[in-house]
Amino acid sequence: MACMIGNKTIALTLLFFLGSATLVCAQPKGFTRQDTLRGSIGPERAWWNVLHYELTIEPDYTTRQLKGKNRIEFNLTGAPVTDRIQIDLQEPMLIEKVLLGQQSLPFQREGNVFWIDLSAHRSLLPKSKKIAATLEIHFSGKPRVAVNPPWDGGWIFKKDKTGNPWMSVACQGLGASVWYPCKDHQSDEPDRGARMNIVVPDTLVAVANGRLIGKKLAGPGKEQWSWSVTSPINNYNLIPYIGRYTHWSDTLMGERKQNLDLDYWVLAEDLEKAKPHFKRDVKRMLRAFEHWFGPYPFYEDGFKLVQSPHLGMEHQSAIAYGNQFKNGYLGRDLSGSGWGLGWDYIIIHESGHEWFANNITTRDIADMWVHEGFTMYSEVLFIDYHYGRAAADAYVKGLRASIQNDRPLIAPYDVNAEGSGDMYNKGANLIHTLRAIINNDSLFRDILRGMNRDFALEPTTSTAVEAYWNKRMGLNVQPIFDQYLRTTQIPKLECRMANGVTQCRWINCLPTFRMPVRANSTESGTWVSTEWTTVSADWTRDQLSPNLYIQ
Repeated sequence: MACMIGNKTIALTLLFFLGSATLVCAQPKGFTRQDTLRGSIGPERAWWNVLHYELTIEPDYTTRQLKGKNRIEFNLTGAPVTDRIQIDLQEPMLIEKVLLGQQSLPFQREGNVFWIDLSAHRSLLPKSKKIAATLEIHFSGKPRVAVNPPWDGGWIFKKDKTGNPWMSVACQGLGASVWYPCKDHQSDEPDRGARMNIVVPDTLVAVANGRLIGKKLAGPGKEQWSWSVTSPINNYNLIPYIGRYTHWSDTLMGERKQNLDLDYWVLAEDLEKAKPHFKRDVKRMLRAFEHWFGPYPFYEDGFKLVQSPHLGMEHQSAIAYGNQFKNGYLGRDLSGSGWGLGWDYIIIHESGHEWFANNITTRDIADMWVHEGFTMYSEVLFIDYHYGRAAADAYVKGLRASIQNDRPLIAPYDVNAEGSGDMYNKGANLIHTLRAIINNDSLFRDILRGMNRDFALEPTTSTAVEAYWNKRMGLNVQPIFDQYLRTTQIPKLECRMANGVTQCRWINCLPTFRMPVRANSTESGTWVSTEWTTVSADWTRDQLSPNLYIQ
């Protein structure tokens, strides 16, 4: 999640939960059937796979109404075990009509879920996984209006400085089904991407993900702007931006040895501020991230920054930007180190999500630390690339002051639940700890680039990511993942002199926890567990690396 929970964590005041220092072993009470329907792959979701969305919408700024249709192209993953399809669309939005091919299908609502009845029309389903079918869903209503976007999201109806309508959506966590009907689960991205057709007054411009493929008249005083993204895309990333936009473009010769198209859409009155600001940070961000993570994942769809009526989000190939053309986070250094003021936080952080969240996506939002921890660490690596390792170390250590340790980073699965907002700063410090343990930046960079190659565009899990790091590091660091992801305890090293040697053990941690300590920067280190372990005879606790996130 771009800055949503992260901003709350950094501000330290927006969300507090009762914490626990134990592993999450069972699903806590308090989740509803609606949570389970949204968060799990039940039988009404399991047998079909989304291939493509074609979403056509027409918002009305004055009435705050929305009407449209979504053509969902899908195929079968296996023989249907039920006569129903689950389609998600949150109240108060309404489905008006459902067509399978030309056949109208009956449907019934249960809260934020619509059950589409196939019992009389199973013969219309494809007979093979290789054949696609199309479900066309017409919908309308007044979508939830965002209270404080992007944190409390929904549709955004604002005006620019000159009084023109300015609209968009921010819905991560809340879900894309807050405004359009879809299979609202991260595990099923449309394999062939999506198209968005946006009908607006001809005095406004409509921007969306990917590339502009056409513009045409759509009635008296109306135009339809059509955009297409070819890569798989998270539902919450498929977003319209509507306003009095102006546009300019550029290119970057990237790591693929081809030009990456760079496009910028900002309100006309902000053009002169935006041009030098974007020019300064975008290309140096891309050079740093391609160095550390590998090629930008979406050359086919291009890179785009779009000025938004909220702070920012990682909308794939159409990054939402609302940082007021300031350095830092609205002019502040979130680390307190001084190193966060030489660049625009939203440009760097939200663009980092193109690799972590948009390219590497977790199946369940319970594992969202993979998105946010690695993206927070992308800020560290941007600083490292341009300002050096000491600056990067100072920045990431400065983030520790904002860690609450209120609850684990990984939440219960299958109930649409997120872990602690510490997934940002604590997640970044976990990665920095692994980097210190590896003590080999060539290998560390190789693992990051390998992740973006081996987990590309196929939803994954934290468990798979953890196993990948274990294998690539050639070490058993699973106890370290378990400690920092699944508990709220921060390990502390206890040492003593015994028989003329130094012995150490880790306390305030799981019984299985183990992590190495070094006597100098070149040795591999001694792996210390919760039992007293002998380290180098001349070792002192002062030699412990400050890059380990410990007490």
